[in-house]
Amino acid sequence: MLPPFRAVLFDCDGVLADSEGIANTIVAEEITALGWALTPHAAEREFLGLSLPDMLPCIAARVSAVPPRWPEAVAARITAELARSVRPMPGAIEAVAALAARGVPMAVCSNSGREELAMTMTVLGLFPFFEGRVFSFQDVPRPKPAPDLYTVAAAACGMLPGECLVVEDSATGVAAGLAAGCQVVGLLPGLGVPVVGLHTFH
Repeated sequence: MLPPFRAVLFDCDGVLADSEGIANTIVAEEITALGWALTPHAAEREFLGLSLPDMLPCIAARVSAVPPRWPEAVAARITAELARSVRPMPGAIEAVAALAARGVPMAVCSNSGREELAMTMTVLGLFPFFEGRVFSFQDVPRPKPAPDLYTVAAAACGMLPGECLVVEDSATGVAAGLAAGCQVVGLLPGLGVPVVGLHTFH
């Protein structure tokens, strides 16, 4: 049984939005064009939960050169595709609405860029539920797995980290939530992180 919590801090991609496939497909195509052949599944395995800047050292080690402003171009392509085709994860909108009806403070904490995250939240109609508490990796000094996003989000909800429940789907995000001192629910088992404070939904 989960200990009591007073706020919920959501990851976005793979938790609220069914967007991982969109991003993985585009990232795989763009990296393949640079000379490192990747399938969408391989891209997910390599980069799940990472911010685009944190992906760059791994990419640069495998290709001859990464063009200037390549991350910005990839992010723009992802944002455009999100506008066309992003959908919510099953049950996500209903869960958020139920928490809002109970007056539970909520925030979104994503390693996506600000424009990608804003597009997803707009298309899915989620902004009203979060009242400005929507944070991308560009809003904090360090992305996940550092605790910064969840520390900032907890404060924005007026809570201590230990009073917050984090909902995540990646090892990177789970590590960030645990490092911040939050309770953490992992939507997938076997995330490869210490399980202290971690609960899983199968």
